[in-house]
Amino acid sequence: MFSFLFIFLSLWSFSSTQNEDDYEDFFNLNFDNEIEIPPTEDTVSCDCQREHTEWDKLFIMLENSQMKENMLLHSLDEILKVELQRLRGEMLQLVENVSSRCITSTGQATSRISSQLDQMLARKNQEAEDRSAMLHESEQGRVLQEILQLSRNVSNRLSHLEHAWRRKEELDIQQRGLPEKDYMTRGDSFVLNSLWQELQETKAELKESHRKKTQNLLPIGCETALLFPMRSKKIFASVHPTTEMMLSSFTACMWVKVTEMLDKTIVFSYGTKRNPYEIQLYLSYDSAVLAVSSDLTKIVAPNVIGSGQWTHFCGIWNSVNGNASLFVNGKLLKASADIAEGHIIPNGGILQIGQEKNGCCVGGGFDESLAFSGKITGFNIWNRVLSEKEISRQSEEESCNIRGNVVGWGVTEILPHGGAQYVFTF
Repeated sequence: MFSFLFIFLSLWSFSSTQNEDDYEDFFNLNFDNEIEIPPTEDTVSCDCQREHTEWDKLFIMLENSQMKENMLLHSLDEILKVELQRLRGEMLQLVENVSSRCITSTGQATSRISSQLDQMLARKNQEAEDRSAMLHESEQGRVLQEILQLSRNVSNRLSHLEHAWRRKEELDIQQRGLPEKDYMTRGDSFVLNSLWQELQETKAELKESHRKKTQNLLPIGCETALLFPMRSKKIFASVHPTTEMMLSSFTACMWVKVTEMLDKTIVFSYGTKRNPYEIQLYLSYDSAVLAVSSDLTKIVAPNVIGSGQWTHFCGIWNSVNGNASLFVNGKLLKASADIAEGHIIPNGGILQIGQEKNGCCVGGGFDESLAFSGKITGFNIWNRVLSEKEISRQSEEESCNIRGNVVGWGVTEILPHGGAQYVFTF
């Protein structure tokens, strides 16, 4: 832009000079028609030093301006490079400072959030433990109150019996005039019989009270349970055993609190694509059924469960002689032989709680009428037959802390699906 402006000004200056020369030539014209005598060789002066023409001057000026322009552009480029380098350094320093501050701030914020979450979780866990302890203490307190009330009732009954006996014996002595020795013998016999009767009635009341209190309580260690809120073909829990499921014998135990029982309500099932009925434990109204290899090879324990009550089940099977047993609340209620004798439970199947595996894959081919609704906890499976003593321990205190070697409650991965979820049992 500067070069073009410079060229334009130079051309304008040159044209102005040329015009002035023309005007001077014009004024020097001879208008008097006088004949000019041409100069002779003597009169011609010799110009030994030739001056630059206007064009030469113009080109010289142009060259000088071009050189100056190049020098200015070069200086400008150098200045721009220096400024850009400085700006780049400042930007890099700024980015480094900002990034370091951001990293520091992010780390501090993350640590604060993590600390707050840890404190919140610790507080919630403490609240849950306190609540559980309070609930257990309240339950124990109510039981103790009932036992105290029963002891008071027994004491009152014994006092009434003793008072009545003394009055009766005094009347007998007065009416019959019996000697004191006979009086004491008859009195002792009457007291012993009365005490025995009262103790039997008290024992029955204590058993009934204990049964009513424990039917809605679980042993220690069973604080969580799987909740199946409704019957649905989409609600179940998938179990991933710790070891292979190729079994020649097994023992399966769990606590069950069912909302409603139909003709076939699945508690748990294990099946393969070839045979979806390898193992099944299900409820049929108030009966419990254990089926192995087929729904035709099964044992049934009738009248063992009611809705809304915690009940402990253990199913046992052995391939050697086909022996199968059903224990309810630690007691053997049904046993049979020749149940799938010689059969081997194959590996590679699907183990599920609350549904029957009768399709090709997880979540497929489920029947809503077979679904379980209620709560299940303490689900354990062993690859052997447990003794009756071990079965009895399963239904007593801390049974949820005794875990199977194939499936262990609280250790083996059990994933709820659909609306199934883990809940606290208190």
